[in-house]
Amino acid sequence: MTEQNEKRNLLKGYIMMLYFSGTMIMFDPSQECIYDFWTKGILKQLPVRSSNPDFVKAAGLLKESVSKTTDKYELLRKDYLRLFPGTGKPLAPPFESVYRGNEHLIFDNITSEVRNFYRKHGWESKFRNKIPDDHLGIELLFLIYLVEKFINENINEYKNIIPDEIRLFIKEHLISWVPQWNEDVQRHALTMGYKGIALLTLSSIEDIDNIIMKSFS
Repeated sequence: MTEQNEKRNLLKGYIMMLYFSGTMIMFDPSQECIYDFWTKGILKQLPVRSSNPDFVKAAGLLKESVSKTTDKYELLRKDYLRLFPGTGKPLAPPFESVYRGNEHLIFDNITSEVRNFYRKHGWESKFRNKIPDDHLGIELLFLIYLVEKFINENINEYKNIIPDEIRLFIKEHLISWVPQWNEDVQRHALTMGYKGIALLTLSSIEDIDNIIMKSFS
């Protein structure tokens, strides 16, 4: 029981980090967000520790970004606009369909596939018709939804199927393209902050998959 409680608490820490990284990928960094995460030094101590080399590197980048960035809001906002929405062609578009297809089409087959996965679990994005369902931030929100189901032992109907569903979603809709997206962010990002966020996203997904696998091995 103690081991299971530790795993639940660990997963709660990863949920916090996915909320942070997903927000920074989906939305233009706000003054308040930058103040909370950078100027208060929250990023100097992440809520979990991991032996995953990518996670260790991500933690180092985020910690260093706190002291290195003097004009945090403007630099991060500039990076966000270059990388993700882009006024021209985004340098690291956070859409599954871009990396698994030829171009981003809101209603292409890949978007339909991920939407069907959401529907299978009775989940619908509150950003539907505003942000495409295959946006990384939306996919992270769905992963959080599944992990929260997993750690909530009162949801008995999910007890036997949810671990497999979490790992299947990670395999089919995250690990299939997020590593390449992370490489693009590492190549093009100007700030350590966004380099760290991309690597934190990838390593958190990897770690969650590993925790779920070990829980049922």
